[in-house]
Amino acid sequence: MSALRFSGPVLPDGETREVYVVDGRITYERPAGLTGAETAAEGWIVPGLVDAHNHLGLEDGGAVDDAEIERTAIADRDNGVLLTRDCGSPADTRWVHEREDLPRLIRCGRHVARTRRYLRGYGVEVEPDSLVDTVAEQALDGDGWVKLVGDWISREEGDLTPSFPADAVTAAIEVAHAQGAKVTAHCFGEDSISPLLDAGIDCIEHGTGLTAAHLEQMVAGGVALVPTVLQTAKFPEFISAARDKFPTYSATMETLLARRRAVLMDAYDAGVALYVGSDGGGSSRHGVLHEEILAMAAMGLPNDYVLGAASWRGRAWLGWNPGLDEGDPADFVVYPRNPVEDLSVLTEPSRVVLRGKVVA
Repeated sequence: MSALRFSGPVLPDGETREVYVVDGRITYERPAGLTGAETAAEGWIVPGLVDAHNHLGLEDGGAVDDAEIERTAIADRDNGVLLTRDCGSPADTRWVHEREDLPRLIRCGRHVARTRRYLRGYGVEVEPDSLVDTVAEQALDGDGWVKLVGDWISREEGDLTPSFPADAVTAAIEVAHAQGAKVTAHCFGEDSISPLLDAGIDCIEHGTGLTAAHLEQMVAGGVALVPTVLQTAKFPEFISAARDKFPTYSATMETLLARRRAVLMDAYDAGVALYVGSDGGGSSRHGVLHEEILAMAAMGLPNDYVLGAASWRGRAWLGWNPGLDEGDPADFVVYPRNPVEDLSVLTEPSRVVLRGKVVA
């Protein structure tokens, strides 16, 4: 019998252990009949990272081809990301499920947006009377998640406004839940959030407009937040581009920019479950989840909290093995130093192990 052998502190508990990988799974007992084991790496062993807001298959203008999907998936994987929640993509990425060398993928299908109220070529654009049917279609097409565009700039009103009326949102979330799918929504502003929370949404993306009342409701309902702080750091670009033509929108975004750190820390203090997403795709890069982790920590979140959100807690939230228990699939990353003490080590993984094979 052959096996891979790893040794070092295993997070989250940090206990130093000998880890064997046999037939793609974890064991902490030396396998019977093992005549030798290749020592693959020594170091800090962390359950595979989770990018909870990614857009595999998307670039500015729409879908990319399979070769580019493969390239970006490998960039994420080599960054230690072994589980990805795609938060909306116009590309058909179902084939990624068949590739054992690419990260495990949870697909949301396409963004569901209001007509002419989102980035061209990204999503399915509908009017309120078609929202329920469209969400039902996307729930069947994805892997248990649907993505709504909760708000966007209205050119008629010249400001950030909710995409859909409350009754349509309620009916759409009900039909998604009836089909076993969870729902998340892009939300920058404040006004779109209450109808979504009242309707029982499962997650908010970005969330710069969250108020104390929203946070209380999220905690009570178990609603998660993926703040994408690298993305919200781009608000100055949006403000500058819109200032002349849409001054009211520009002012709204300035207010949200000024509040974004306070909102994030208030969410943490309130007990909202926070997760980590790079927003890779479109104008954002792939393979940079470590930058999002570092940015969240720089905003004031504790290192151990952010790392857990990007690893064992994120995996549990998405219904995957949270840690590295006996018999679990061998999806983990080895680092030369303790990432809880020094998050910068996330830029230099010693080994990336996916489905029991060293892939990077």
